[in-house]
Amino acid sequence: MHVHFGVLWSWRYLVVLLLSGWAVAASPPLWARDDSEQVVALAREVAARGWVVFAAHPREIQQQRVIENKSQRGQLDLYLARPDGSRLRNITNTAEFSEFGGRFTPDGRHLLDRRLPKDVAMNHDLWGATGCLIIANADGSESRVQGESGEYPWASFGVDMKQFVCLYKHERKIRIFDFASKKLVREMPSEGVFQQLFWAPDGKHVVGTANIQGRNWNVVSINVQTGRSTVLTRALNCTPDWFQGDPSRVIYSNRNPALFPGQYDNYGLTMLMQATADGKHRQLIYGNAARHCYFGCTSPDDKYVIFCDDAHDGLVAGAIHVIRMADTPIIPRALKSLSLLFPDSHTGPVLDWKFANGIAIRGFEPHWTYGDLGAGE
Repeated sequence: MHVHFGVLWSWRYLVVLLLSGWAVAASPPLWARDDSEQVVALAREVAARGWVVFAAHPREIQQQRVIENKSQRGQLDLYLARPDGSRLRNITNTAEFSEFGGRFTPDGRHLLDRRLPKDVAMNHDLWGATGCLIIANADGSESRVQGESGEYPWASFGVDMKQFVCLYKHERKIRIFDFASKKLVREMPSEGVFQQLFWAPDGKHVVGTANIQGRNWNVVSINVQTGRSTVLTRALNCTPDWFQGDPSRVIYSNRNPALFPGQYDNYGLTMLMQATADGKHRQLIYGNAARHCYFGCTSPDDKYVIFCDDAHDGLVAGAIHVIRMADTPIIPRALKSLSLLFPDSHTGPVLDWKFANGIAIRGFEPHWTYGDLGAGE
């Protein structure tokens, strides 16, 4: 999300800002965790709860290090791992292509992703409209190309797996296709949605990032039957997705420079939020000092959240973390000021995916299934 203009926040938050002074800890940010025992307990709790698919740079995975120079990272491949970061394995291994945007289908049996030639740069905002759409078995086997490059942008399946929805930004249209025949079923206006479109688990709404009603970079839900749109967010928001088990809630990323006046180059931090699909309620999930959080995804039962973050906005691959929804909102000690808005917040635990050498495992757009994908471990 690359927008650099200020936004107004509600008077309630501004009063809190003025009274508190918003003093952020000057020391380097620390990862949120109550203590190692609680983190270990969380790791054990999620270890056998299905699998996570995500894109990563094979060079970073193989060398177990962060490669700072983007030009030296190479292509992206899809990986599977247990939700504690263990049992990591590459499921594409295509040196000539980049694969990214892996997403399990509602039945848990298949996987959608996009594929680009390795020399074509992948844009973290526009990834769903680039390259070829691929469908494969959930373990990555038997991948099949669906259409030409750029065809079926932002594709996601409906709950019955018979139809899929796509977003056509320049035509300002949302189109639903029959999967078997690829015939157009219906079409509706995009209501300002320009990227990151996903179909709700009950099939009644879609959600996406939109410029609408004079508000840029906001999350909008659209009723598939009526076409009615609802703005769910305030300030600058993107990367929305549905709670996998609850079609009334959306997880998304929010950046509000007004919360941190004069700090972070007046740009703000990107925090993980949730909102109700009727637009009436919003709540912090996680925020951390000097980090930008993106790609939030819930577990299939909505008990956990997996996400990525990085010190730089505009990340492709970021450090991967898992938290419990029951512990949220989580605000690390390094961001003491934000806890004034959320006095019921916790400092953790936060499970950081790491290699044995302590280096962060970095990924892009993780997605979680409880399906049995144990073959090939």
